[in-house]
Formats: sequence, C-alpha cells, structure tokens
Amino acid sequence: MHKTKPVKIGSVTIGNGNPVAVQSMTKTDSRDLKSTLAQIRRLEELGCEIIRVSIPDTLAAENIKSLKKQIHIPLVADIHYDYRLAVQSINNGADKIRINPGNIGSNEKLKLVVNAAKNRNIPIRIGLNSGSLPKSLNSIKSQETKFIKSAIDYIRLFESWDFDKTVISLKSTDVNTTISAYRAISKITRYPLHLGITESGPPGYGTVKSSIGIGILLNEGIGDTIRVSLTSEPEEEVKTAYQILQVLNLRSLPYEIISCPTCSRCKTQLVDIVKKLESELQKRIAVKKIKKYNKPVKIAVMGCVVNGPGEAKHVDIGIAGGTNTGLLFMRGKPIKKIPPSRWVEEILNQFDKLVCHT
Repeated sequence: MHKTKPVKIGSVTIGNGNPVAVQSMTKTDSRDLKSTLAQIRRLEELGCEIIRVSIPDTLAAENIKSLKKQIHIPLVADIHYDYRLAVQSINNGADKIRINPGNIGSNEKLKLVVNAAKNRNIPIRIGLNSGSLPKSLNSIKSQETKFIKSAIDYIRLFESWDFDKTVISLKSTDVNTTISAYRAISKITRYPLHLGITESGPPGYGTVKSSIGIGILLNEGIGDTIRVSLTSEPEEEVKTAYQILQVLNLRSLPYEIISCPTCSRCKTQLVDIVKKLESELQKRIAVKKIKKYNKPVKIAVMGCVVNGPGEAKHVDIGIAGGTNTGLLFMRGKPIKKIPPSRWVEEILNQFDKLVCHT
C-alpha cells in the first residue's frame, strides 16, 4: 500500500491508512444558495464525505459562509483563474481549496493563495487535468511526463513557501494515462492522492471508465479520496464510488445484492423486482434508519432452481425462485414459500430486523 501523510479536510482525515473518502461536486449554480444547499444535503444522506463547489464569482464565494453553517461535511472551493476568489473562499470558511496552479497567474498571486491557506491551516489540492496543463510543457509528447513534471514543480514551489498540506490529483480522460501517472507520482511523493477519471462521460460508459481506472489504482494501494465524474446527477457519483469501494472490500454499504442475470428458466419479473428492492434499500440509508454495521447484509435474489438454492443458502437473506413462487432462506435455513409479488416486502422486513432501528 502506498503510504501517504495525513491531511485533515475539516472533520475528515485522509491519508496515513485512513479509509478512502468519497467525494462529489455540486452541479447547481453555486450562486443559488437554496438549490446548492438542497443538493449537498441529499448527498450527505447518501454518505458523501467531502463536497466540492465551483466558485465562478464573488457571490458564489460569499455563499460559502452560509453553506458552512448548514452542512455537515467538509466543503472544498473549486477555483480557476482568479486568485482573489481563492483567498475570499478561504477567508469565508472553505475547508480546502482546489486549484490548477497553472491558470492562477503569476507565482506572486499563487503565493498569496498559499499564504491564505497556511494562515487558516487548510489544505490545497493541486488538481491537474489533461486539458489544462501549463503551455510551457507543450514540447513534451508524453502526457504522463507532463503530469509528473508539472506536479513536482508545484510541490517544490509550495514547499519553498513552507506549505505541506497538499493533496495531488492527475486526472486524464484516458484511463491508461491516468493509471500510469498515478503509479509514477506515488513512487515520488507521500502527499495524499485524489483519484478520478476526468470528464468520463454519462452513466454506463463513464461508470465503466471510472470503475476500471479508479479500481485498478485502489487495488494497488494507491489513492486516498475518490470522485466518480459523471455527466449525471451527483447522487449517481456517490453511489458508484461506494460500489467501487465495496467491490474491493475497502468500504462497506449496509447491503450487497446478489442476483442472477436471468434466462428462459426465470419465471418472474426479476429485473423489476431487483430494481425495486435496491430503490427501497437506498431509501433506508437516506433516512438514516441503518444501525451501526460491521459488514454488508448479503441478499440473494435468484430467478430459478439452477443456482438459486445454492446462492440463497450462503447469504443472510435469500430467495430461490420457482414458478409463481420463491423459497425464502435466512442465513442458510429455508423459512417459507412466498409469491414473487411479496419478495421485496419480505426481504425488507428481514433486512429491517437485522440492521434497522424499529
């Protein structure tokens, strides 16, 4: 595992073996305080642990004061081009700022930002994207080399100003470039790394790109925070992030659904049943009904007798489907037969008994 130094972002500490933190970004107009606050609260309910807000002007920077009073997770201000917005955001209470130092302007302006962060004892993420690297590196053909040289130059510059609360990200739209760049930087620095595939696209293709890129790096012990960047609502980003972490046994949701892909042997509307079940389980997370849990409740929803009984016996709650019926198992023991119309209701009842407040 890549050992990184601890960096505190508000109430969340990343690096140094702490759990990989899930981050997202608001997609509202951040000058619209009401809609931005509502979106952040929805993301909090889904387990988002760090939220980033774009700051296009002084009104958005001023809104940080109000947001900080009404949310419960660290707030990151995303700044481009105008160093004054970065300083204003820091002074208004941002828990961290994200900048691409190359578009802030002169080193003198950049130093003002660093000094403001140092005075408030908050971190800065040096966020480098493939589409916005310094023009001075245009003669270098290798995108990975551009990433590494740019990151190291900024790290050394920050350190020369006695600033070391730094987080690094090197995001490309290309999965292989992203992976190779993070592998390389992880061998050079101990600063925490924020992972993501930039502008990965809509759910589906973008989900696959992000899962592969982020997943490979996490599986190698690289990465301290993640964001799944999708052309979609940010709720989808948070759900996907947790799914990536759960698949790798790095974080755990309260549940894991195991379900068959269906075939002609399936005599129930299994796709609809599983969709409804997942939706209802997510609602239980959102309304905070879940008690403390140590590992996910495994739920098997199987459409026929081929693999159904075997899978259902080896989980916490399982249903092995048949023709117009299903056999309910609880931790390996057959309990009763129930019609498909009641599968979701029965699974939820049993789930509630295991992990929910009554």
